[in-house]
Amino acid sequence: MAATTKLSIGAHVGQDDPLAGAAARDADVVQFFLADPQGWKAPVLPSNAERMAAQTDVELYVHAPYIVNVASPNNRIRIPSRKLLAQHADAAAAVGARGLIVHGGHTTSDADEGEGVDNWRKLFERTADSGGFPLPILIENTAGGDHAMARRFDALARLWDVIGGYSPGFCLDTCHAHAGGEDLVGIVDRVLAITGRIDLVHLNDSKDAFDSGRDRHQNLGTGEIELDLLVEVVRKAGAPVVCETPGGVEGQAGDIALVRENV
Repeated sequence: MAATTKLSIGAHVGQDDPLAGAAARDADVVQFFLADPQGWKAPVLPSNAERMAAQTDVELYVHAPYIVNVASPNNRIRIPSRKLLAQHADAAAAVGARGLIVHGGHTTSDADEGEGVDNWRKLFERTADSGGFPLPILIENTAGGDHAMARRFDALARLWDVIGGYSPGFCLDTCHAHAGGEDLVGIVDRVLAITGRIDLVHLNDSKDAFDSGRDRHQNLGTGEIELDLLVEVVRKAGAPVVCETPGGVEGQAGDIALVRENV
């Protein structure tokens, strides 16, 4: 019988000591910020960054600030977003992260959507010319916005048609998909048909109804998404799992244990 590969399951934790956060939750993988997720300040490395980079027990992922919007037609948003994303990529690589997650972003009108896609292309093109990012950039689907690059999967397909050649990674968020109007039934196959890959799963239940456009996470099995659908996403994706759920250590440890019991 062939050996089975252990599935890495964990949570989003605080940035002061992510390894301690992993231990408290019995997590195989953790995700964390390196700066205020709502601000433009440069990332700050944890005090134990060297130990983080040297260890191999816990898989690490960094999430870029929410305000990063590479797709924006506004120079005052797009240009600082490019700079901040590059800074976070360097910092994430310095702590040994396996990827940097960033939201797909949005434009402001139908007319700008093509420009938004092209802005993503320019980012990868210019970065490739200078040697590329130091680690994989994982684009995440988002929950709301009428002109989002990665809410509806038809928009995601248009984006990937242009940037797929630069081999970006993909992070599938279950709450975002549900709130964004994408049915979780068969979602892994639909994503793979577009991106060819799922590098990370953000496994979150949703406080709100399908297609609400509201990004409010809930603990697994306590929100609007059927637990069986969440479990099926994990089984089919075969990627590391991060729970970005409420309840602190206790709530997230419970979610991690629930996934392990059911997958």
